[in-house]
Amino acid sequence: MSKVKSPPAPGHVNLRMLAEHLELSQTTVSLVLNNSPSAKSIPQETRQRVLDAAERLNYRPNYFARSLRQSRSMSVGVLAPDLSEGYFTRVMSGVVEQLTAAHYFYFTACHDWKKELIEQYPRMLVERAVDGFLLLNTPAETLQVPVPVVAISAHSPAENVTNIVLDHHAAVERALKHLYGLGHRKIAFMRGPRAIPDSEYRWESIQMIARDMDLKIDPEHVIRIDTAGWSMKAGIHPMAPEIGHKPMKALLEKTRDFTAVFCFNDIAAIGALRALTDAGLSVPGDVSVVGFDDIQSAAYSTPSLTTVRQPLMEMGRRGAEVLLDRIANREKEYPAEIVMAPELIVRESTGPARAR
Repeated sequence: MSKVKSPPAPGHVNLRMLAEHLELSQTTVSLVLNNSPSAKSIPQETRQRVLDAAERLNYRPNYFARSLRQSRSMSVGVLAPDLSEGYFTRVMSGVVEQLTAAHYFYFTACHDWKKELIEQYPRMLVERAVDGFLLLNTPAETLQVPVPVVAISAHSPAENVTNIVLDHHAAVERALKHLYGLGHRKIAFMRGPRAIPDSEYRWESIQMIARDMDLKIDPEHVIRIDTAGWSMKAGIHPMAPEIGHKPMKALLEKTRDFTAVFCFNDIAAIGALRALTDAGLSVPGDVSVVGFDDIQSAAYSTPSLTTVRQPLMEMGRRGAEVLLDRIANREKEYPAEIVMAPELIVRESTGPARAR
């Protein structure tokens, strides 16, 4: 009678021990545990047996050994202005999902738009041997690093950078055609801060689309989010609705001769909604409001916000996916830009233009 092999003690299992316990090759077990495309050729019953045994015996891969074999640290650096509610949390959800699935660790550093930190943090992360960089809404022109770089919404012309960007032309066209179709001809525009790369690209698209639609932009109806207002010392979080409330309030003190406002992002649009309500105006009865991004709270504001949806989670996933692919294939050529498609989400904050 053959002797039954006792399973190894849980928590002390390496790849060789797990393979011997299952009477499979280490290659087969490794392919299954790393969810390799080649694992599809392995019978489902065998794959499930490997996964069940790994869980039962509390198998933990030796990432240090793997990094030595592959000459990689299995980590990346993520740079962002901040990680507040809205744009960044949605993008990071996609980033984290992709990196976690690939068993990659990540360092996140928030520079708060401070030039010295934008220069300092990459050096610190290179010293920690990260395999690549993922930049969220962060300029990449001055980034001098010896590893692959993927930038989301940075519009960087740098040679070593792959850009994940939104089709701003299509995004603006959807928003303005929606307002135009509702009869709006006097539209106010809330531009983004100069520090954010998307700001100028979106404003260029607004001017171009408005010209094509024969829609006049009145300079008196153009307001801008004040970068100086993005100060924690001033008690204003960089992504608080206050960034939209203040410029809208200032505009209303000068004129009310507009029937709609197109805001730089949803956080600012929520602030604008409050300023309009405080001024005794109804939304959308007196003024229609359109945001940008489609953050989670946009559907729950009062009224719910019509907005241009950026596929933020997908942009995060795609950015992380491209970065990992570039790390694994350093000699392969990649496009300088990958463009993502927007979508208009119509909710309660837009309606027909009021009669003059």
